Formats: sequence, structure tokens, C-alpha cells
Amino acid sequence: MAKKNSIKIIYLLGMAVTLIGFCCPMFEFMGIDSNGFKFISFENFGFVTIGAILILLGAICGVALSFLKVKNLETLKLAALLAGVAGGIILVIGFNADSVYRLIAKGLLKCATVGFYMVIAGWIVSAAGWFLKK
Repeated sequence: MAKKNSIKIIYLLGMAVTLIGFCCPMFEFMGIDSNGFKFISFENFGFVTIGAILILLGAICGVALSFLKVKNLETLKLAALLAGVAGGIILVIGFNADSVYRLIAKGLLKCATVGFYMVIAGWIVSAAGWFLKK
């Protein structure tokens, strides 16, 4: 019984790391740190905003679903994880499409800071937790 509970917590930890990483500085360009919330702009609504919102909502839903008992829980957890990953892909595409973020896109991994790596690590840990539950 203890093994099942410890495996369920791996998904929760991964989603929590993703959420914390979203709040930490994700990119640093020319001395300016930008966390995930700086990419959400309803005045310049586009791919970057959609991607950032999907990452945030996927992480919040993943954490919340870890405490709920509903029908099709594992499917909903997978959907939350996939929404976050899709948001990350959309965010990168938005960087290339939006002229404001094009400089970050050219040196994406050079500009990345701790928050970016925490989000990626959180997705990996969450995916491992979701697959290990079987």
C-alpha cells in the first residue's frame, strides 16, 4: 500500500516543480529576467500568451487533480500534463513568430534560466509518475 501512495506523489511533485518553475525567472535577456507571468499579455494576445496560459493551467490542474477523487482521474491527469507540454511547444513557436521575442528564440537555451529547466524537469517527473502508476 505504501508503494502506491509514494508513486502517486511523484506526479504531484512533478507538477508542483512545473508550477514553481513557471513563477521563477525562465529567461534572462540583456539583464531582464522574465518569469512565465510576463509572457501573459492580453493587449498583445498571441501564441506566447496562449502557450504561457496553457503551461500555467496545466500545472495548476495537475496539482489540483492530485488531491481529487473523480471518475477518469488518470485520463484527466494526462490531459493536464499534455496541456502544459503543448503550451510549452506553442510558447516556443510564439517566440519565433512574435518580433518582440525573436531575440530570445535565437538563443533560447542561452537565455534560459532556472525556471525554464524546472518546468522541463517537472514535465519529465510528472510523465514518469503518470507512467509508473500502472
